[in-house]
Amino acid sequence: MVTSQVDLCLGQECELPEQSTVHVVLPRQVPTSSPGPLLNPVGSSVSEEPDDDPDGRRNCSSLFVFCKTCGSIQPGKLRVRCLSCRQTTLTVTREPSCWEDVLLPARISGVCQSEGCHGNQAEFFMKCASHPTADADVSVPLDLIVKNTKEIPCIACTDVMDPVLVFQCADKHVLCLHCFHAYCDTRLKERQFVYHPVIGYSLPCAARCENSLIKEHHHFRILGDEQYGRYQQLAAEQHLLSSGGVLCPSPGCGAGLLPADGSRMVRCDARTGCGFVFCRTCRLQYHEGPCLSAAALALDDAAQSFTVETAAAARGRWEQESLLVIQQTTKRCPSCSLPIERDGGCMHMRCPQCGENWCWFCGLTWTNTCMSRHWFG
Repeated sequence: MVTSQVDLCLGQECELPEQSTVHVVLPRQVPTSSPGPLLNPVGSSVSEEPDDDPDGRRNCSSLFVFCKTCGSIQPGKLRVRCLSCRQTTLTVTREPSCWEDVLLPARISGVCQSEGCHGNQAEFFMKCASHPTADADVSVPLDLIVKNTKEIPCIACTDVMDPVLVFQCADKHVLCLHCFHAYCDTRLKERQFVYHPVIGYSLPCAARCENSLIKEHHHFRILGDEQYGRYQQLAAEQHLLSSGGVLCPSPGCGAGLLPADGSRMVRCDARTGCGFVFCRTCRLQYHEGPCLSAAALALDDAAQSFTVETAAAARGRWEQESLLVIQQTTKRCPSCSLPIERDGGCMHMRCPQCGENWCWFCGLTWTNTCMSRHWFG
């Protein structure tokens, strides 16, 4: 009887791939439930059962993951295992009712059927539903991507698409995946991602809602391998700068450094960088005394304190004029302090060293306010 039930499951309902392991568990005197409910990622309750599609097969693509094998966002399937022995032989006492039950281990108890194991805590994990997977082939759940069962239009293109990404803002704004990719790509190129000390390098709702930063960074995998690698690099740089570190200003280097507190002289490690020694304040080659901007202002007073020969005075004037020209024709990047000269065009500047987008007019990070008030002066 057990064999016929298993054959029926394999042949009609479960759609298990070849070489799958099926555990037949005799019922016990405890309430049990299936480890595969359908969750509503934007709420805290179990979503309603999915509709059957026209050809009679049930649509089970209510959960989505990033699959490294596929290299893309794919439908996912929810699995459970014993937290102690890591075997998929645990019978849970209740279904998960929210994403916290799935993402955090030991939220749900159960009975492990493995011989010799007395584990009673559940650990849920996700797999890609698009192809057969090995036991160790797990995928990252993307809790903001859902099926568009309510047929909500995308706030960018206004089309009704499926699936969609739902931001965790108060209004639960919806973006289709095509527009979400464009949103991430544009913000990455403009270095407009937001750094949060707990969440990290992320993006808020595209409608600029408060408290809407995306917490699971694997959603940005939609950028593709190359752009996601750049995202990781910029995230690491931003974390370094927020921790008091600096980037080596030598062209072609950019190594991250954590200089000693109070030290003005910074030496780039020659083993991992270029060995350049620079001033922490002005990011130029290390020097004694004040930085260029302060030196340019003090030259007149210093020159009157002693007499020099005419030739030396002429050479000193030339140096002074050069420093004044630098001071008058350049402005420092608000992120890395590199002096930058503007040779025309709009007020939107991009630092060649750190990539910061900033405003020549106000000297701060470029914003929509700069664009609307003084983009062209």
